[in-house]
Amino acid sequence: MRAIVPNAITAAALCAGLTGIRFAIADDFEKAVQAVILAGLLDGIDGRAARLLNAQTRFGAELDSLADSISFGVAPALIVYLWTLHEAPSMGWIAALAFAICCVLRLARFNARLDMLDQPHKQAGFLTGVPAPLGAGLAFLPLYLWIASGFEEFANPVLVSVWMVLVGFLMISSIPTLAWSRLRPPSHLRLGVIALVGLTMAALLTEPWFTLVAVTIVYLVLIPVGVITYAKVRRHTPIQGADPIVSPPIEPGAF
Repeated sequence: MRAIVPNAITAAALCAGLTGIRFAIADDFEKAVQAVILAGLLDGIDGRAARLLNAQTRFGAELDSLADSISFGVAPALIVYLWTLHEAPSMGWIAALAFAICCVLRLARFNARLDMLDQPHKQAGFLTGVPAPLGAGLAFLPLYLWIASGFEEFANPVLVSVWMVLVGFLMISSIPTLAWSRLRPPSHLRLGVIALVGLTMAALLTEPWFTLVAVTIVYLVLIPVGVITYAKVRRHTPIQGADPIVSPPIEPGAF
């Protein structure tokens, strides 16, 4: 049962991602996005459940990668294509394919490095590139804006195609991005952070789409912050002959 629980959560995340495609086919794009977001939440739980139950297996890691490639690669690509990219069939389909392929390549790279000890980003507590669930969230930014504002300009298939390709590049790039272990607010700000998280949850319940836009923009701002922070860490840490910086292990869901 210890091994079944985290893998069952992974399977549930996969089903949520596939259900998002079903909603998109029915032109219910709000529910389609919500289904993929639910898949992201479940993806964040399965790795922690595996560690809590001491049920981390290579099978679970492989299953998680395969599920993520569909939930955060194929599903967002098809949802955005059915939303607006189909209006520019050639360019739109190529952009959707580029996003899905980049997500799969990212997950393949992660699996190939599971047993590698020499991973400077991971040793310093960073991720390499944008994780697949967050990449799916970034891909949906034009859709968030379109739902929140109703402006058809956000559904421009050419601009959305360029955005999808850009997000795909961020997923397979070697840019160091902040992991949860690097988000350490000062002690005098921790109460404020708790209050901010509570207000964000309230905002998600009252104005979900504008809140998702704000959260996505905050993450985009954190990307250059991660690059700058990593550069500072490397300057203070010898690359050769020094003990690696100890960081908590990254769960399978942090792809």
